[in-house]
Amino acid sequence: MPASEPVIRVNHVSKQYRLGGPQERYFTLRDAITTTLKAPSRIIPGSHSPETFSALQDVSFDVGPGEVVGIIGRNGAGKSTLLKILSRITYPTEGTVELHGRVGSLLEVGTGFHPELTGRENIFLSGSILGMRRNEIDTKLDEIVRFSEIERFLDTPVKRYSSGMYVRLAFAVAAHLEPEILLIDEVLAVGDAAFQKKCLGKMKDVATAGRTILFVSHNMNAIEQLCSSCILIENGRIRKSGTDVGAVIKSYLFPDESSVQSSFWENSRREFDNDWFRPEKFFLADASGKSISNPVSNNRDIWVRIEGVLKTVDPALEIGYSIVNEDGITLYWSYFNDHEESTWPVFSPGDIVLGSKIPARFLNEGLYTLELRSSLRRRMWITEPGKRSPSINLLINGGLSDGPYWTEKREGIIAPLMEWGGWMRKDEETLQQRHACDP
Repeated sequence: MPASEPVIRVNHVSKQYRLGGPQERYFTLRDAITTTLKAPSRIIPGSHSPETFSALQDVSFDVGPGEVVGIIGRNGAGKSTLLKILSRITYPTEGTVELHGRVGSLLEVGTGFHPELTGRENIFLSGSILGMRRNEIDTKLDEIVRFSEIERFLDTPVKRYSSGMYVRLAFAVAAHLEPEILLIDEVLAVGDAAFQKKCLGKMKDVATAGRTILFVSHNMNAIEQLCSSCILIENGRIRKSGTDVGAVIKSYLFPDESSVQSSFWENSRREFDNDWFRPEKFFLADASGKSISNPVSNNRDIWVRIEGVLKTVDPALEIGYSIVNEDGITLYWSYFNDHEESTWPVFSPGDIVLGSKIPARFLNEGLYTLELRSSLRRRMWITEPGKRSPSINLLINGGLSDGPYWTEKREGIIAPLMEWGGWMRKDEETLQQRHACDP
């Protein structure tokens, strides 16, 4: 087929399942007569309409050759149902699917494996199902075994494999037997971190070889790094799709746009008041103190600004903020008087302004919650984080993608650019140290 034509075409596909319908069972003639006499309505067609559930509703999209498409959405959104339809495990209730090329799928641990066959035999079985000849499979066998890391257990029945061994072999078979279309569900979560990284590297190689991949995952970092386009499925429908993978991921992670934009808090109702410090404003700002809105580029300094009224001067008073990531992990908290008591700022009752700088390229991409903290040290909370505290959001985007040396989002919770020194050979360093010790 022409290279410009899609290799996957999904046209108005819907899938419905029946819920709570009557269970079929075998009847004798006597059972049928008895049932008819007791409840004649049971034999009238249409007298019982079981409830239906729509797993997919009017889904349509095309995928071109060599594209890597990420499919994201919450549990139960319909992602796995879509891949099962594309794999021909089940059929759509409505609509059509066109596939041009051999399809390899990895939807569940050990999909397509026969438990009584050995790992070696299952490799040949999987290849045969894909329509490959024995000599073609032979050329890939050693590479599959090395990748899956099951050399010692190659001739052991796979029913004795652990779930990790299962998924390693299943992925190796799916990735190395060269189907034109590769469907991968969230099965890589079974493997350890090192193997997941290895799989993602292999998927990049598969993609650059011109094969088409549909990748279902809850790992947004992997989706962003690997995929050229993305589809967000919500309640069985496509909510958003496109080649701007970051924008689609943002719609999934932050469905409530208003919460993302909440970078400014003001105590307009005087709900936070006490005898020591009354916060008035808590917001994100630039170096001049002007408020800024989300999203914020990772390549700029961000100031956290606190304005309020100091009512009573107390050496135990602490005012600052904490920052919490999307997983609920507190990254750090900071108070204006973290340094030595002798250098504490001298305040007098009245209006005060505090500012703290988050350096450029310190935080990784993502959504963060900043909570205002104020307390009397070891005595009481004034604004208690997580319970009764003003909070704002910080949405970091851009990462290091526009930097001169880095083109992808970094792994990890934070992503600072650390200072490095050296740039000399080990023998030169030793020579300099020796000269420094000479009298």
